[in-house]
Amino acid sequence: IAQPPVHNTTTAPNWLRGVPVSQNTPRSPSYHGLTPASASASRVGAGNQNRNTTPELLLRRALFSLGARYRISPSSLPGRPDIAFISSRVAVFCDGDFWHGRDWPTRKEMLARGHNSRYWVAKIQRNIDRDKAIVQTLTQLGWLTLRVWEGDIRNDPNKAAKHILRIVARRKNS
Repeated sequence: IAQPPVHNTTTAPNWLRGVPVSQNTPRSPSYHGLTPASASASRVGAGNQNRNTTPELLLRRALFSLGARYRISPSSLPGRPDIAFISSRVAVFCDGDFWHGRDWPTRKEMLARGHNSRYWVAKIQRNIDRDKAIVQTLTQLGWLTLRVWEGDIRNDPNKAAKHILRIVARRKNS
C-alpha cells in the first residue's frame, strides 16, 4: 500500500513535518469574474483584519484581568491560534460569526440569495473545513482546541474568559 506524501522535513515548519499532504483539500474560492455588490461593500471588506479584532481584544483583556498569561498568535502552531496557553497546551480561536459560519444552515440560505452567492457559500464552507482540519492537526499534536464565537465574546467577555480558564486549569491538573 502506497503511503501518502508528507510535507518536506527541511522546508515545512516543525509542526507540519511528517504530516500527510491532503490531495482533497479544496482551495479557497476565486474572485475571478466577481464584482463587489457596491463601493461601500468593497470598502468594508477591505477593512477586515485577521488579527487583533475587537472580540480578540475583549477576550484577551478579560483573560488578563483574571490573571491569565498566554501567547498571542504563535506562528509555531498550526492555524496560528489567537491565544495559546503553552504549558497546558490549549489553543483558543475567536471565530467571527460570519466568516466561520455560525448557524451555517441558516446563513447559507441567506448567502445563496445574495450577491456573488456561489463565491460566498464556497468561501465560508472552505473556512469551516479549514477550521476542522486545524483542530484535527492540533489534536494530533496533543493540543486542546477551543473555538469561541465572536457574538458570545461580545455579549460577555468575562464569561467566555472564565470558561476558558476552567478548562486550562483542568488541563494543568491532569
